Amino acid sequence: MAKIELKQPIVKEIAELLDGAQAAVVVDYRGLSAEQDTRLRKELREAGVTYKVYKNTMIRIAAKGTPFESLDSSLEGPTAIAVSKEDATAPARILYNFSKTAPDLELKAGVVDGVTYDQDGIKVIATVPSRDELIGRLLGSIQSPITNFARVLNQIAESKEAEA
Repeated sequence: MAKIELKQPIVKEIAELLDGAQAAVVVDYRGLSAEQDTRLRKELREAGVTYKVYKNTMIRIAAKGTPFESLDSSLEGPTAIAVSKEDATAPARILYNFSKTAPDLELKAGVVDGVTYDQDGIKVIATVPSRDELIGRLLGSIQSPITNFARVLNQIAESKEAEA
């Protein structure tokens, strides 16, 4: 079998991984211990993020013609890619937080909702709360005035009853 035929399934796998993805972040994982790598993979998996190591050439070929093609300049040296189809900030957030305890993990770049970010941009994206957290905050801020309004109405009703 020719080399190119052996690589086609890998390219197809990467293309399917990137298809419909909201975010992809590439990192240099050199220097991580096996225990650190296992912990990182577990955290990413629990958040619904796919994390794999591929050859840079394979990622380049699979990303051609997609928004992820812009990662091309960051594909040098050992590269792992973290991809999320649900939460756009999850890969950046988890990788950045993990890199605080494992300085050997180096964020290279990423694409979030079709926009390419460099290493510093990914760190900023990492500080954006998750979608669920933002929804929770929104609901909390909507609920607070309603609760206060209900409390005031209840106090008015109680005072009317006391007068009668």
